Amino acid sequence: MIARILAGAALAALMTQTAVAAEDPTEPAFRAIYKELVETNTALSNGSCTLAAQRMGAHLKAAGFGDDQITYFATPEHPKEGGLVAVLPGTSKTEKPILLLAHIDVVEAKRADWTRDPFTLIEENGYFWARGTLDDKAMASVWVDTLARLKAGHVRLRRTLKLALTCGEETSGAFNGAHWLAQNKRDLIDAEFALNEGGGGRTDGKGVTEGGRVTVMSVQVGEKASQDYTVTTHNPGGHSSIPVRDNAIYQLSDALLRLRDYDFPAELNDTTRAFFAKAAVTQPGPVGEAMRTVATAAPGSDAFKAAVALLDHDRSIHSTLRTTCVATMLSGGHATNALPQSASAIVNCRIFPGHSFEEIRAQLAKVFNDPGVTVTTNDPDHPLAKAPPLDPKVIDPIQALVAKEFPGVPLVPTMSTGATDGIYLEAVGIPTYGAPGIWANPDLNGIHGLNEHLEVASLMKGRAFLYDLVLAYAK
Repeated sequence: MIARILAGAALAALMTQTAVAAEDPTEPAFRAIYKELVETNTALSNGSCTLAAQRMGAHLKAAGFGDDQITYFATPEHPKEGGLVAVLPGTSKTEKPILLLAHIDVVEAKRADWTRDPFTLIEENGYFWARGTLDDKAMASVWVDTLARLKAGHVRLRRTLKLALTCGEETSGAFNGAHWLAQNKRDLIDAEFALNEGGGGRTDGKGVTEGGRVTVMSVQVGEKASQDYTVTTHNPGGHSSIPVRDNAIYQLSDALLRLRDYDFPAELNDTTRAFFAKAAVTQPGPVGEAMRTVATAAPGSDAFKAAVALLDHDRSIHSTLRTTCVATMLSGGHATNALPQSASAIVNCRIFPGHSFEEIRAQLAKVFNDPGVTVTTNDPDHPLAKAPPLDPKVIDPIQALVAKEFPGVPLVPTMSTGATDGIYLEAVGIPTYGAPGIWANPDLNGIHGLNEHLEVASLMKGRAFLYDLVLAYAK
């Protein structure tokens, strides 16, 4: 009963804070930024990040930013995939800046597939609906709004703040603005650390306005590296009327089945060890106990192996504990009436920090255990993953703000098993952290899929949280 009373009080407090935020006189300007950014199509096929960046730059100029404080960038080969960097100077000559990073491109969205127009922002039943409402135009809009409010309000800051809005995060192989900045304009984005997407909260299955509650907040500290490998078999082939067992497609299939049955060894770093220690508190029974064991037992010990075996039934945890590789594409043969002369597959690996692309290629060759199967490393789309430290200067202000704004909700460090643009910054020495504040339901609210949506209360509460977090670092 006491737990229910406390939970109800926390929910009431959260709802009260949300109501107060709705009366904020600066909210209409923020809504205008968010609406304009969401309704600017930035999909690779027919959109323009360059236009979106220019529109966000106009909001910054209206707040008082000078032309010398906003840098637009694009390349001649990718004129619609541009972005911007804005700089709000602080007073300190010794403390390094903080970089606020967000990507403004979105996953493709076809109108015929969606219930609503994906590029018209609709507010309905307590949610915003449109492509990019969450990923990642929510954070991008918050960062633009934060700098605009600070500039217009003449807020005196100790640290310099930088904002980078970039394109290309959602499409492998496309021009990536964060990568381009890291390689070509490193000084422009130089910072002690960056705040990015990748963190956030999860509800118990329903939005707060539907009677649900936020159960956890996470801060992303590092991520895996994504790398593709091409696996190939060759054969003299022949006429299909005289089949033999020695078949390039069968040989490739056998190799891939060995990969299916193989698990890379379980391992930990500082982030994932902290994740299991913190997450254990939120999980009852054997799962919570197994998490505690993974966090504390010696890797390779019987207790560690037993705990991993139990946790591996959850595919997200399975991926968090190791490098994973999976076949994602196939091709083979040259005619319907001929034995195949070659067959190939793309194997996509998500590599745990600390391992090289060549190390994983060599391990795949061992798994296939067939001299007739060749494994080649495709041109890397990403650099090697470098896990940033669990730096108290970064983590402690987040912890304090979560405790204040989301009482009773644990903050859990996580390592992304997907990919963000943070990997490009970390490769050039800018530690990057996925900031919490904005929450989603466990189904992730349709991001990358149909009918993407974000709870209005989540965006408004997250906006206030991230503004206060930036001030905690910079003022």
